[in-house]
Amino acid sequence: MRFEAKRALIIGEQTGKLAAYMAARGTDIVTLPVGAIDEEQPITGGEFDLVANVLSLDTVNDLPGALIHLRGALAPGGIAFCALPAAGSLPALRASMLAADGERPAARIHPMVDAGSGAALLQRAGFSRQVADSFQVKASYTTLPRLVADLRDQGLTGILASQPPNLSKSAWARAKEAFAAQADESGRTVETFEVLMLTGWKS
Repeated sequence: MRFEAKRALIIGEQTGKLAAYMAARGTDIVTLPVGAIDEEQPITGGEFDLVANVLSLDTVNDLPGALIHLRGALAPGGIAFCALPAAGSLPALRASMLAADGERPAARIHPMVDAGSGAALLQRAGFSRQVADSFQVKASYTTLPRLVADLRDQGLTGILASQPPNLSKSAWARAKEAFAAQADESGRTVETFEVLMLTGWKS
């Protein structure tokens, strides 16, 4: 039987395409930008048949709690979809930062969840029929500064509560050299962005 959502909450989806797609099929849509709600607090606004959270859960301090609140916003029989950056993201950047820091690496990239942990988190939050899967997006860059600029444009930097020490000029040079050493024959370094998809139902 096909699932039809009468009322849906969409959080963080910036293109508007998901809301437009569902609204065209008769769903009553509530949209909220990232930061419009405290995802570590109960979500107000009534019950929803579907809650979709797009690329914002990776930065919350209490991910299990946030998932519990997403489940709490669902009507019985409702479904939640969550997309968030996964643990396989940014291997080229990670390698470059390790090269920069040498024998005393600092925490420069926030922790991320893998598919196995995602399924366990859904179960812990009380969801039934949990599904966790991931896919990868590849992007290539000519230099490390270009990758960093891209991440900044997307608001994906500087989120750790305890900021790591700044890189010295020599450490930054080592990082750029390590990034360039990963380049392919075209002179570009391919970076990986892994997206974790979590799906769970409220019984």
